Amino acid sequence: MHFDITQHNVGNIDRLIRALVGVLLIVAVFRGSSWFGGILGAVLLATAYFRFCPIYTFFNFSSDSSNKDVAPQGK
Repeated sequence: MHFDITQHNVGNIDRLIRALVGVLLIVAVFRGSSWFGGILGAVLLATAYFRFCPIYTFFNFSSDSSNKDVAPQGK
């Protein structure tokens, strides 16, 4: 499996949701929540910033409508 971070696979709406949830999880840590939520929030913010999700690559998925390099599901 080849991870190419220059191939964006996170679309704009997905990116916005990831950023918002990531910020909320990080803020929750400062309000007394588990540190695990902060780590998850940081990962979500990073994937939103880089517009690349390794899990999407593993499942050959993309929420970015401008990415035409994703193979059809039948192959």
